[in-house]
Amino acid sequence: MAPGCAQVWGVDSSRPALEVAEQNAALNHPQLKDKDKNKEIEWIEANAFDLLKDYSSSGQRYDTIILDPRPSPKRSATWMPPSAAIKKLNLRALKMLRPGGILVTCSCSYHVSFPDFLGMLADAARDARRNLRLVEVRGQAKDHPVLLNGR
Repeated sequence: MAPGCAQVWGVDSSRPALEVAEQNAALNHPQLKDKDKNKEIEWIEANAFDLLKDYSSSGQRYDTIILDPRPSPKRSATWMPPSAAIKKLNLRALKMLRPGGILVTCSCSYHVSFPDFLGMLADAARDARRNLRLVEVRGQAKDHPVLLNGR
């Protein structure tokens, strides 16, 4: 994203994941430097649910938001069904998109089928009072097969 954007923020709750992302960006750094010496990627260690809530409440707006959450963790005190968690994340992102903005959203949770995922997005868009247009649908790589029975 960095070569085509004025600013990029990468968010993950895992410091090791951010370190790997930063190393990957460094491998591509000459490409970024050739285009604009002032371009930087800001790495933020945070829970995306909490961060999007804070940013949304403070009126932050973006042209593009990419969501690629981890699969839902096992049950805990803050656990919610995967479809509810994914909807909450997408709803917050939709509220933060500028008009005409682009939401790239992913889910690798086998607990949420593709039709349910689309239904969740439609519900989130209604709740956010936003219109969504589906521009493209992609799937996972061949080394990450679809579990048809969801188990």
